[in-house]
Amino acid sequence: MASIRTVQKSSSDAPEEYFLRRRITTVGSASDSDIQLLGDNIFGHHATITCEGPHFVVRPAAKKATLKINGKKCRRKKVLEHDDELTVGDAELRFRILDDRSPAQVAKPQVHRRLEGLERIHQLSIELLQANELDELLDELIDSAIALTGADKGFLVLTDGDDWSIRVARNVDLEAIIDDSSHLSDSVLQEVMRVQKPIIIADARTDEQFRDAQSVIDLELCSVMCVPLLDRGQLLGVIYVGNDRVADLFDELHLDLLSIFAAKLSLVIANAILMDELRSDNRSLKNRLRSRRFGSLIGASDAMKPVFHAIDRVAPTNVTVLITGETGTGKELVAAELHRRSDRADGPFVTLNCGAIPENLLESELFGHVEGAFTGASQKRNGKFHAADGGTLFLDEVGEMPPNLQVKLLRVLQERTFTRVGSNTAESVDIRILAATNRNLADDVSSGNFREDLYYRLHVVEITLPALRERENDIILIAEYLIDQISDELQISPRKLSADATRAMRKFDWPGNVRQLENRLKKALVLAQGSTLSAEDLDLSPALLPEPTSLAEAKEKFALKYVLQVLEKNDGNRSQTARDLDIDPRTVFRYLEKSSSPADG
Repeated sequence: MASIRTVQKSSSDAPEEYFLRRRITTVGSASDSDIQLLGDNIFGHHATITCEGPHFVVRPAAKKATLKINGKKCRRKKVLEHDDELTVGDAELRFRILDDRSPAQVAKPQVHRRLEGLERIHQLSIELLQANELDELLDELIDSAIALTGADKGFLVLTDGDDWSIRVARNVDLEAIIDDSSHLSDSVLQEVMRVQKPIIIADARTDEQFRDAQSVIDLELCSVMCVPLLDRGQLLGVIYVGNDRVADLFDELHLDLLSIFAAKLSLVIANAILMDELRSDNRSLKNRLRSRRFGSLIGASDAMKPVFHAIDRVAPTNVTVLITGETGTGKELVAAELHRRSDRADGPFVTLNCGAIPENLLESELFGHVEGAFTGASQKRNGKFHAADGGTLFLDEVGEMPPNLQVKLLRVLQERTFTRVGSNTAESVDIRILAATNRNLADDVSSGNFREDLYYRLHVVEITLPALRERENDIILIAEYLIDQISDELQISPRKLSADATRAMRKFDWPGNVRQLENRLKKALVLAQGSTLSAEDLDLSPALLPEPTSLAEAKEKFALKYVLQVLEKNDGNRSQTARDLDIDPRTVFRYLEKSSSPADG
């Protein structure tokens, strides 16, 4: 048995003695050094004392570390003899052989070493979980692996399919290794990645499997351990630790502990990589949004360009605008953008859903009422017209407005005055009216369900929003934006869309448009268990997706749509339509019949 004893420099100094019970003992100023020395010119990991058979061998652990034995500089390694004096930086030590037993004979039982190792793994795991940035986390992981095993270098290698790259390369002094790829054996690395099982090599130079490998020969490798990082059976990478100077440094307990450490940290690494990717995706998304955003509206598809153009031209004016489109296409966002870009932007933007308020309350909600106007009217109350004074009033679902209120709204648009319920006094406000509907008001006028004069008052300018299925190039961008918004709102971790999810989203018709997309994403973010959102998480099973049609059928559908558009432009004149399209009039008639048949209707 042997020990290292600090040299007493004055009567006030108390010597300390460290017993060399381990196979390798680290010396330095770092808190995890086995012999911690405080003083000038002492590196964090300054030197190592290794038991090699019956001898103790000391060697510098860092290139610039000053180490002297009996006053002479030690640049490589030296076998220690009883009463040798060691100078480590400015600290003086004395090596003593206490008896003739080797460290292996006095070493702690395996069960104690294992317990200490597990306790250290637990503490290291806690420290690693506190790391915020991915690079910081991975550096600390390799530093921990080096400290756990007594290696003098460690590497974290991450895989991407069949490719791999060294993400972190560190030495025992907590420094990055330059020219990292020349310090590890790619033969050992590739074997672990192939079999996905840990490997320990006592002396690579004599190992039957690896001794002829060029990297082993070139590097003169000695002790090596390499363990895989697995997340639910998927290979993330490997942890590789080694020492090129000490043979038989590692034993099966070291390998067991490093494997446990790798298994425990694989999920942490997977999550850290995912979060790093999400941060990167988030930055990318924000950059994309800057170039593909029109105020609060997102998209750059051809279908949205006429909408953006119309908003840009109409917003500065005071004309009434009718916004049309299917449910969930974002009509209120268009109204808000018209207000934001107008001279009334500093005034209020007031919305009223005409279809959500009972008919007997809608008039009071619009125009207000006086005290006693009806049962329950205990005091005078202002309506939405008062609230929007100096700003914009947005009437959503105006097609649901009952006929008696259509008359009163028409009067307001004509005379710019209104009266409260129960009052005979006319009032006036300075407002701009915007309206929206998902109904075909022209058809409602023809059927007598909507006043023609009110329709033309509202229909000064019409902005039609395309359905989401017509904005295929915008769908994924909108989804990524919504995922970011929903995650912040619900305070949950965002997730990426899987490849199958993006394909399914582009194929789906989205009858509920953006509102339906938002609801599906919200449900998926709350309930999904994987690290990404799949098509199934979005309830987009193959049965719900439209079957691909033949090219001939797709051409026929386009032709039908185009003929009907030209026919409408020509006010139903089939002869003129045939001349414009350079086709036989009978072909126009055939498409008319096809459009009115039950199968196509």
